[in-house]
Formats: sequence, C-alpha cells, structure tokens
Amino acid sequence: MRRFLLALVFCCSISTAGALNGQDVAPAPVPTTAAVPAQTTQTSPAQRDVSWRQLPRNFLHDQEDIWLFPVELAHGHHWLPTAAVVSMTAGLLATDAQDTPYFRRTAHFQGFNRVFSGRATGIGTTLVPPSFYVIGLIRKDSYQQKTALLAGEAFVDAFVLSSVTKAVSRRLRPSDIAPQGDFSDTFFRSRLTSSGFPSGHTITAFAVATVFARRYRNHRWVPWVAYGAAGAIGFSRITLQAHFPADVFLGAALGYSISRFAVLRH
Repeated sequence: MRRFLLALVFCCSISTAGALNGQDVAPAPVPTTAAVPAQTTQTSPAQRDVSWRQLPRNFLHDQEDIWLFPVELAHGHHWLPTAAVVSMTAGLLATDAQDTPYFRRTAHFQGFNRVFSGRATGIGTTLVPPSFYVIGLIRKDSYQQKTALLAGEAFVDAFVLSSVTKAVSRRLRPSDIAPQGDFSDTFFRSRLTSSGFPSGHTITAFAVATVFARRYRNHRWVPWVAYGAAGAIGFSRITLQAHFPADVFLGAALGYSISRFAVLRH
C-alpha cells in the first residue's frame, strides 16, 4: 500500500501537466462545410501560434509548465482538479487487484486485441501528426498544418512525461504476473524498460486526440472520433494485459491535460 501511494503522489502531483497555467483555446474558425475542415490562413490572436521554428521553444515552455506544476500546488493553486485525478487514480489502484485477474484470464477479447494490438496502435498514433501535416501541405491548409505540428508537440510532451514517470514508478504489468498470482504488490518491482504506470499508449493517444478535438470542435463528429479512438486504444491496453485500469486512467488524464492546458494554451 505504501509503495503505490508513494508512486501515486509523485505521478498525480504532475497529473494535470500544468493545468490551468494557461487558459482555454479560442474556438477554431467556423468550417465552410460539415465534412471538410475549412482552410485557415492565420491563427486567431488569442490562440497559441506554432511553426517549425517555434516548436523547440514551445516544447521547452511545455516542459517547464509540466515539471514546475508541483510548485503551483505548493502555493495552494489547482488543488481541486489535482485532487479529483488523485482520488480517481487511488480508487482504481485499490481495485486493480480485483478487476485485473478477469482480463488476465479471459480469451473473450482476442478479436479486439488483434485489431488494437500494441504495435498497431503505437504506430497509428505516431503517424497521425505527420500524415495530417502532409495532407495539409497538399491542400495548402495552414490551419491543418499547425494542428499537425501541435499534435506532434503534444505527442513528444506526453512521451517525455510518461517515460520519466515510468522510470520512477517501475510498476509491473499484468502480463508480468501469473494468472493466479498476486496483483496487489506491483510498484517498484519492474525493469526500467517495462514499467507500466502510466500507460504510454494511452497518454500519447489522448494527447493527440485532444489537439484535434479542440482545434476542430466545430465539427461535431471530430471530438467523438478522436476521443473514441483514444478510448479504444486505452481499453485495449487493459484487454491486452499490458496495463492496469489505473495506468490507463492516469494516462488519459495526463494526455488530455498536456494538450489542453500546456500545448493549446493562449
């Protein structure tokens, strides 16, 4: 119990990834059609700008917001959203030992797992930003290109945060434990290369999805598709026995917070 609480405090102290340090993003330009995003030649003054030249500086600002967020907590700021994430993660950690054995032993998700394999979802998430950027170049759509750059920035931010957090928590994955084994003592026991807290696939999927969902939220189907795909990826990490539910929830919370409050800040 002490082990996972220690890891939880560290991970969730940065769980909102700089949340509320920036403000919300101005609405995206109203599209000309319901199916095809409109071309935008300039970014709204209230919206954070991005370019290849600005990316390194923006990334460093993101990392500063993320890693200095515990300082904001120490000053008494943003306790409510942080407490909500901590409470939910703690509740899931407390039940991981009860719900995970079902997924460890069942074969009901074999078809789903073949489609949403770890390799397929990892490659798919990684290719979304560059693919979207190339399409933006072909269409000469600057708004689409900037969206792709922001999604790539969010992906790297999420990858860095999850890598460091995994190195600290060193939580076993369900697949590391025998089907009839002990699922209650899992922190500080894995190799650095196989730590599972939080879910790396989920944090990057939700980071990328949030950029598209926020930037194209005037297209009502985009948030549903973006978050639906990210949610399916997160659930697959549980059915594949690669992560506990708590790993996936924290990954989703971190990925969403990184994009909305760090990458897409004013």
